[in-house]
Amino acid sequence: MNSQDLKTIAVIGAGAMGQQIAMNTAINGRKLGYNVILCDSFEKAVEKASAWADTYLKGRVEKGRLTAEEADFVKQHLTITSDVDGAAAKADFIIEAIIEDLKVKRELFQRISRICKPDAILSTNSSNIVSSKLADVTENPSRLLNVHYFNPALVMKLVELVKGPHTSDETIEIAKAFAVNTGKSPIVIQKEIPGFVANRINAAVTHEALSLLEKGIATVEDIDTACEKGLNYPMGPFKLMDLTGIDVYYYVRCDRYAESHDPFDAPHPLAVEKFKRENLVEKPEKDGMIIQIRKNKNRGNAYEICIDTTT
Repeated sequence: MNSQDLKTIAVIGAGAMGQQIAMNTAINGRKLGYNVILCDSFEKAVEKASAWADTYLKGRVEKGRLTAEEADFVKQHLTITSDVDGAAAKADFIIEAIIEDLKVKRELFQRISRICKPDAILSTNSSNIVSSKLADVTENPSRLLNVHYFNPALVMKLVELVKGPHTSDETIEIAKAFAVNTGKSPIVIQKEIPGFVANRINAAVTHEALSLLEKGIATVEDIDTACEKGLNYPMGPFKLMDLTGIDVYYYVRCDRYAESHDPFDAPHPLAVEKFKRENLVEKPEKDGMIIQIRKNKNRGNAYEICIDTTT
């Protein structure tokens, strides 16, 4: 297979990120005639994504970003369905954008890799779970990689393509061409590393910002202003944490520290305190660890459990 053979793109997971990845592919890939399938096993997610797509395309037309004919073309080439297996079977390129749960992802890749075309590209949008953690349950893992979009995917141009030890050069080249063809600026990360490139750089900035605040060097507002006006960041580190949620920062740093055991990777104490104030329950466990239990609004307010590795 080469990039010119790509005709059908499946995005699995119809949450906010999956919706935007699918819409970006349908809009920017329309000159190549991509057929895009956005799928989710939850009917409510499908209904919500369908309503969002209609509203978004209508808004693009009203603002003059798309003609009515272009919007109709996108609608005709964008299918939103609950038939995940059917979408996987048709696809030449699959992008997984489901919840950040390794067990769930492994079950999904084990299933779809046996359903899809033998040469279909399989990718995960995860920024935290590298594809090598999925390779042993995936048929022909040479076609497996991370294709990491940034939020909001309809706006942010960067896509990180992460090459696992199992990923073929051909797979990387096809993924790179696909990203370019859908309006993105891809970079290739030659080795797997938690957080990849952009998020690791941002994490270092966030860590330093928290350290400056802890030492009383500058206020939250002034640190954000320094980054925005002095470094030309679109948003300072504290504004970004408020936007994405302290829980995202906390869980990512917990996972990274659990893997690396490098104290620098652990959540900063100020962020840990903020996380504890905003979350529901702390339950001490043996070995001095604390189990954090919280509600996840993106999962129907279901409770999640995370080990606090900073204790």
